[in-house]
Amino acid sequence: MREVYFIKQNKEKWLGIEEVIQGKIKKNPDDLSSLYINLINDLSFAQTYYPKSNTTVYLNHLSSQIFQKIYKTKRVEENRMLYFFKTEVPLLVYEYRRYLLYAFVFFILFTSMGVLSAVYDKDFANIILGESYVNTTIENIKAGNAVGVYQSGSTWGSTIGITLNNIGVGAKMYLYGIFGGIGSLYVLLSNSVMLGSFQYFFYDYGALKDSARGIWLHGVFEIFAMVVEAMCGLILGTSILFPKTLSRFESLKIGLKDSFKIFLSTIPFTICAGIIEGYITRHALKMPEFLNLIIIFGCLTIIGFYYFVYPFMVNKKLNNNLKNTKDAVL
Repeated sequence: MREVYFIKQNKEKWLGIEEVIQGKIKKNPDDLSSLYINLINDLSFAQTYYPKSNTTVYLNHLSSQIFQKIYKTKRVEENRMLYFFKTEVPLLVYEYRRYLLYAFVFFILFTSMGVLSAVYDKDFANIILGESYVNTTIENIKAGNAVGVYQSGSTWGSTIGITLNNIGVGAKMYLYGIFGGIGSLYVLLSNSVMLGSFQYFFYDYGALKDSARGIWLHGVFEIFAMVVEAMCGLILGTSILFPKTLSRFESLKIGLKDSFKIFLSTIPFTICAGIIEGYITRHALKMPEFLNLIIIFGCLTIIGFYYFVYPFMVNKKLNNNLKNTKDAVL
């Protein structure tokens, strides 16, 4: 059979499967399985007669998507929340992994700008951090308490205030992505420049080590989550600017749904950062240094694994399941 005729013969069926994947048409698990088996047969035929064709690539992608939908339907019946964090978010992070890379590149660039600005302009820290904050911190450094600013207020009051503020900043970082991603980059720029000038300020006064022992206890979760939130804003923005073969509205709907799910995954890390800042950071310089390091690198390992390593593991597992299912069907 010629490929053109094969496509013409099955085009309507494949478009219908696309609508099922996009949620426009609802199907029960048995119907989904039937669609999947039918699609696998088409894929097998294409792999045999048109192995290097775009049709084969398209059918392979379509079968992967419908398999995910079947897998998701089964897993949701078990535990929706567990599935969300264990499978759904990692698969989305894997799909949009290049945006996470972009966000980190911008973060490093903007933070470096903050450091360089503070190096060449001694008043830059006063402008960015506020003269009152700078003067208070200088006094704390002279008194041998570089993280003294974190010791004011009650533990629970500080935790609630800090957490709500950080969630607000994260939401702004994400939602401003609606302006083509530029809004998210602007918020990321503001916070990254502040971080860079902030760290150089402590270095300039010989208190970088003490500040790092305190700031990065909560900063690992807080800053990493901020970068992921910028990633979500970029996904949202590019879904509008680059809709590909979809209509702009359909692309926005998909981008909004996917980016919002990834954004929600940062909330637990932001809450944990607030708890650490409210309850633990105030004791940073009284703690044994090895305990500071355990908490800092422990947090880095957890969040780094979840967003950088685990998505690849989940995707690999899904592909293996897909391959095994194909082999069983064929």
